[in-house]
Amino acid sequence: MRDPVAVVRQYFAVVADLGSSPDALLDVLDPAVRITEHPNAISPRGAVRDRDAVLAGFLAGKALLETQTIDVHELLVSGDRVAVRATWRGTIGEGADALAPGAELVAHIAAWLTVVDGRITEHETFDCYEPLPPAPAAAE
Repeated sequence: MRDPVAVVRQYFAVVADLGSSPDALLDVLDPAVRITEHPNAISPRGAVRDRDAVLAGFLAGKALLETQTIDVHELLVSGDRVAVRATWRGTIGEGADALAPGAELVAHIAAWLTVVDGRITEHETFDCYEPLPPAPAAAE
């Protein structure tokens, strides 16, 4: 059985690494995982995702972003629950409609994760984005 802190650190490392594989992500996610994203600047209505939707978002992020980092500042553990305070940074690549290539997004994250038998079964996140860069001007 893997330590919950090690699993959470591995999960954030896999998500942050644009070169990581889908299998690396699936290795830390329980088949019945549920990820709840509360409303924020990128997802105004929030979302609840199952493992298939998480995998689709993981792959979409790789296609959208040029760079991505997640700095984990603090972890608090209580049994199988891990609270995380982190900062996410992503640089937009080519092909994004709403944001100019090279634009940097920054989110300050508070998240609660549950780890059972070495896999994440639940992830609830509150992402607070810094002001978004302006959208690119329309071509004339």
